[in-house]
Amino acid sequence: MSYCAAIEGMQPESRRELHKRYHDNHYGFPIHDDNELFGRLVMEINQAGLSWETILKKEEGFRKAYDDFDIQKVASYAESDRERLLNDPAIIRNKLKVNAAIENAKTIVELQKEFGSFEKWLEHHHPKTLPEWMKLFKKTFKFTGGEIVNEFLMSIGYLKGSHAENCPVYDEVLKHDPMWNKI
Repeated sequence: MSYCAAIEGMQPESRRELHKRYHDNHYGFPIHDDNELFGRLVMEINQAGLSWETILKKEEGFRKAYDDFDIQKVASYAESDRERLLNDPAIIRNKLKVNAAIENAKTIVELQKEFGSFEKWLEHHHPKTLPEWMKLFKKTFKFTGGEIVNEFLMSIGYLKGSHAENCPVYDEVLKHDPMWNKI
């Protein structure tokens, strides 16, 4: 069952609205801001082993804990910041995931120096198949397994599949010219 169809049957209404807000306004839409791209990567990494609903409920906590996903700030985090994050109940307190966020921010800073932006690095490697993307992410970033890479790239419009073609949001996503439509 697609995410689009699953949302309609979710109960209670507050749960359905949480998912619907993400589905209708964010999922699959291209992101052109490096900090937001980084934020989506952090959220996808943190979802590993947990439900997406848990991550959606903690999104504001993630934003606050990680300085609104400011790549430069996160890349400069010290050991005291790692400890702060590991003690913050508003986020997922997993050492591997916290370390991945900080190390991936440092990597993105280097990619920005070389390519001009994280988005331009992604564009430079487009198009790729999912296995090719997985290999690239595994070589470049920390804690980026296949499902994380797939969901990250679908959620930002690089891979097709975020919405069923009969979903009204599918046509909205197309209006924003997702990268998967440029193949």
